[in-house]
Amino acid sequence: MTRAAIACAALALASAAAGAAHAQVFRGGTDTVLLSVTVADAKGRPLAGLGPDDFLVFEDKTPQTISVFASDPQPIALSLLLDSSLSMERTLTLAQEAAVGFVQRLGSDDVAQVIDFNSTSDTRIRQGFTGDRQALERAIRRIQPGGWTALYDALYIGIAEAHRQRPRLAEAVRRQAVVVLSDGENTESLKTSDDVLDSAKRSDVMVYAVAIRDKTNAKPRGYNEAEYVLRALAQTTGGRVFVADDPAQLPAIYNQIADELAHQYLIGYTSKNPKRDGGWRQVAVQLQPSSMAARTRAGYFGPAKGR
Repeated sequence: MTRAAIACAALALASAAAGAAHAQVFRGGTDTVLLSVTVADAKGRPLAGLGPDDFLVFEDKTPQTISVFASDPQPIALSLLLDSSLSMERTLTLAQEAAVGFVQRLGSDDVAQVIDFNSTSDTRIRQGFTGDRQALERAIRRIQPGGWTALYDALYIGIAEAHRQRPRLAEAVRRQAVVVLSDGENTESLKTSDDVLDSAKRSDVMVYAVAIRDKTNAKPRGYNEAEYVLRALAQTTGGRVFVADDPAQLPAIYNQIADELAHQYLIGYTSKNPKRDGGWRQVAVQLQPSSMAARTRAGYFGPAKGR
């Protein structure tokens, strides 16, 4: 977001959420940093009902003052990425059914797009951003297997497309997320893993990854670069990685992701760092008491001179 857009969005959010139950909102300033925060209980389930006094926010280890807070999840723009390479042929139908169930859980103000990927030349946006669940379902069901796995290209496109859905008007604060499902390594991409990681750090898009492992493969697992990149993306953006040893687990995994996206907190603060050097600023959110775990993006690039 631009600084002006963030300010307008924060003010609109404060006005809209001020009367909501369990939500206390403070007005933010022109340099407000917005964070989507997930809180999990001891069993890893999303925890609702917290207030601003339950959170501590740090930037480069310096405590920050919360100026925007909402416990009601804001609308989301979701890039749904599905691996359609030949190795997915046996599991694609189950993956499609799980993805259809996932889009059916979108909120009334949410929008999503569908991207399927295999070879570099065959990464396609099957359906652009829309709130029409039937259109999304049709796009998912049109996907057919074929080709190799251009995972990094698909992630780069998905992150960029979701990032473009940031609100340009004052009427809304819209979260952005990518949910990617794949069963293998990146075998064919024009973009590199560094390209994807850098793109994620320069956006405010959460990345959730679902990795399907072949439990019939008796070979010992070695280093898997793609899985490492997916975990790095999730850690950097405040998302999460899920591993399915059986495609039958996919509906439950997608439900977990939907539950998490439906129970996130929006926290904003005005950075106490006056520098305009464009440098990376590390962000951390803690809970009081600290027995609960909070997850958000790892940081952001600060403003540069002239911006």
